[in-house]
Amino acid sequence: MNAEFFVISLLNGVSYGLLLFMLSAGLTLIFSMMGVLNFAHTSFYMLGAYFAYSLSGVLGFWPALVLAPLLVFTLGAAFERYCLRRVHRFGHVAELLVTFGLSYVILELVQLVWGRAAVPYGLPPQLQGALFTLYGTQFPKSRAFIMLVAVLMLLGVWLLLTRTRIGLVIQAALTHPQMAEALGHNVPRVFTLVFGGGAALAGLAGVIGGNAYITEPAMAASVGSIVFVVVVVGGMGSLAGAFLASLLIGVVQTFAVAIDASFASALQSLGVAVSESTFGAPLLQLTLAQVAPILPYLFLVLMLIFRPKGLLGTRED
Repeated sequence: MNAEFFVISLLNGVSYGLLLFMLSAGLTLIFSMMGVLNFAHTSFYMLGAYFAYSLSGVLGFWPALVLAPLLVFTLGAAFERYCLRRVHRFGHVAELLVTFGLSYVILELVQLVWGRAAVPYGLPPQLQGALFTLYGTQFPKSRAFIMLVAVLMLLGVWLLLTRTRIGLVIQAALTHPQMAEALGHNVPRVFTLVFGGGAALAGLAGVIGGNAYITEPAMAASVGSIVFVVVVVGGMGSLAGAFLASLLIGVVQTFAVAIDASFASALQSLGVAVSESTFGAPLLQLTLAQVAPILPYLFLVLMLIFRPKGLLGTRED
């Protein structure tokens, strides 16, 4: 493994991991503060990308970067206020079902409005091209922008929750809702803002991820399962755990895709002969790139077996 391969793969893995963190951060906040596991979370990610695509065609990318998450925030807050709150008293199963149904409603609406094919949501001129060249390999500006926005988002959320009055009210509403209400705070409104804020974070990820990758109706389903892996591996409700798990999964999966080597070749380099008649030869001939998609889920299974709370999780419900 040479230095060029290692550095470029590490940068690509970190950028992908930070995009996963942007997606999982909102889901983690919603669960940690409301106890709701939002199955429609990646649908808000898709809406952010499509809203940005439509707005950028009229106003440009940079206004869309601000307006699209605000639109997603409005939709998320309205859903919590007029739908999710009504089923809350029926328990977690009802909440899961209503958010699961919402994901299909959003998918059908997206296909009705924008069609079933991918839309030409391209990068703005300022984010096109390479930011720098390392060992002859170019690192694109778009991935560096994802990394920058993710870090700023992490810093902003941390400052909001720990250094502002709003953050103190949110934490008080989480741990002592009756006392917070007695002090004059509207706890249901706080939960509406939290749910809308989590949806907005997913929408922001869609704005910058939709043009860096692809914007299509299947984009929510393609990242839906991996986001839940990140949340569970990091620890349900732990923002720091989601950050660590996102980077870990992003880097591991990127290196696995980049390494075009099989288990058979590794054994042969150790002097062990592998032929077609060897027991398990078809499995041994699989390359790391071929098994890379299942590595996060394998990691999830191992985590649930040996550390069910996740890397930094504290909640058990």
